[in-house]
Amino acid sequence: MAILKQKDVSQYVEKNIGIFHQKRIEGLNKLKLTTVLKRKNPYLFKAKYLLTSEAIVKSLTDAFISSKEETIFGDWLEGLAIFINNKVYGGWKSGIVGVDLEFDKDEKRYIVNIKSGPNWGNSSQIKKMIADFTKARRTLRTSNSNLNIIAVNGCCYGQNKKVDKGDYFKYCGQEFWDFISGRSEFYQEIIEPLGYMAKEKNDEFLISYSKMINVFTKQFSDNYCSNSGEIDWNKLVHFNSSK
Repeated sequence: MAILKQKDVSQYVEKNIGIFHQKRIEGLNKLKLTTVLKRKNPYLFKAKYLLTSEAIVKSLTDAFISSKEETIFGDWLEGLAIFINNKVYGGWKSGIVGVDLEFDKDEKRYIVNIKSGPNWGNSSQIKKMIADFTKARRTLRTSNSNLNIIAVNGCCYGQNKKVDKGDYFKYCGQEFWDFISGRSEFYQEIIEPLGYMAKEKNDEFLISYSKMINVFTKQFSDNYCSNSGEIDWNKLVHFNSSK
């Protein structure tokens, strides 16, 4: 086990955090009004008594963007976790389907599936993860039948009361970062580096976001508002749900 230097973490974040911000902006630039209108519930907007094009546009795009950002940042955190584990335990990004990280510790091989938060999947998705772990064990034991393999579902934030799930262990938040870094307080130590140039990057994002809201608001008004300015709910629901 090597000692993790905070300088190494800060340098990694400074070098790579721009990827997250750039993907946020790229996602905005590729987004189309028709895409979010198709994927969100028009009945909800009516029930919330939203009366303006901008209010509807902001409501549906903010929800869509938030979901996308969770995915983008989850992928980014996975890269950070693998980097940290490599520095401490020599871990590596796995080439096995359903496994993100592999590393050896105390004569055990850990295979880790990394998720953003603890409530990431339904029963079918969890069954698939377990099946992937089973296949991964079989694959690894073809070259070393005596390998002691431990499967772990690691979550970058949140809490989990029951660690031992039978087929695998689930570590969340502090437990996960301690597990991959060997430092119990590391979950707090990474907060400061993540703020690197956050204001500058967010200002750039807000410029693109404001333009998008203006464009979408005009498109929505042109297509789903009557000449008197009222929202044509029948037309909106027809676009979203008609066969």
